Amino acid sequence: MASSLAKIGIISIGDMGVGIAKLLIANGFSVATNIKGRSNDTLARAKAAQVELLDSDEALTQSCPVILSVVPPRDAVATAQRIVDALTGPVRREPSTPLYYADLNAVAPSSVKSIASLFSSNPLLASTVRFVDGSILGGPPSPKPDAAAEWYLPSIPTSGPHSLSSIPGYGPKLFSTLNMKHISPDIGAASGLKMCFASFSKGFTSLAIQSFTTAHRLGVLDVMKEELATVLPTHLKIAEKSVVGMAPKAYRWVGEMEEIARTLSEEGGFDPDSFVGAAKVYRIVADETVLGQEKIGKRKRGTTVEDVALAVAEGLQNKRKKNE
Repeated sequence: MASSLAKIGIISIGDMGVGIAKLLIANGFSVATNIKGRSNDTLARAKAAQVELLDSDEALTQSCPVILSVVPPRDAVATAQRIVDALTGPVRREPSTPLYYADLNAVAPSSVKSIASLFSSNPLLASTVRFVDGSILGGPPSPKPDAAAEWYLPSIPTSGPHSLSSIPGYGPKLFSTLNMKHISPDIGAASGLKMCFASFSKGFTSLAIQSFTTAHRLGVLDVMKEELATVLPTHLKIAEKSVVGMAPKAYRWVGEMEEIARTLSEEGGFDPDSFVGAAKVYRIVADETVLGQEKIGKRKRGTTVEDVALAVAEGLQNKRKKNE
């Protein structure tokens, strides 16, 4: 059996993380993750994808020259701090071999700059960690049906003074396998692009949830869909797909909407209220409805627009009753 090009660490093995892991393994890399404290579902996903299971962040930083952080926005800072702690603890990496840490999370430019400073402000790490700002535009990598060796790939823009393509030997292969594009020397550019991009996609989904739910309560959902199919058929198609698919991810998107609100306010000069409101929509879905219990690949509720609207309407009604 041929040796792998390099061992890439991924935190964590969720839907996106496992897709990236499978893509890397299919292209000659090996992948490892820290499984300590993770759920049985995550453990099963990792095993099925042939990801090496490690029991500590120290083991991950010792064995992997590259770590990709792919976590919910709310966990991005804590994840980076874990790696800082692992690198500055009793077990240290060889200083002649830098660690590339790519933060691929959906966070605001100001947030990713703060994350980068966790490494750059530490005198033990400033010269040994190469921080990469990155973002993921699109769904998880997956093999194309009936197409040998071809994959659907999201776009992964990166920015900052370092790029994975600059790693000697396997760097260019890793960069191209992940469909990366280095867009700027500035940390914050790639994350900012993600925020602007997601304001279109997930922002639209939050509007669609509110519209479909309100139409359901008014008894005009079917009529509205008929009118949309005639006047705005593309909008309806996108809305139906995104609303049905969002339920297992709603809890992640709360933080993402808050990061978008921060970006549009800090970088664009706009009032943050629109996306603070979008965050509240996803928080209702995640915390106040049965849809918050849904898992990818194990869907039971919310598989149609009508059932999403029903579930959200029920959740809002129950919330009002609790507050009375």
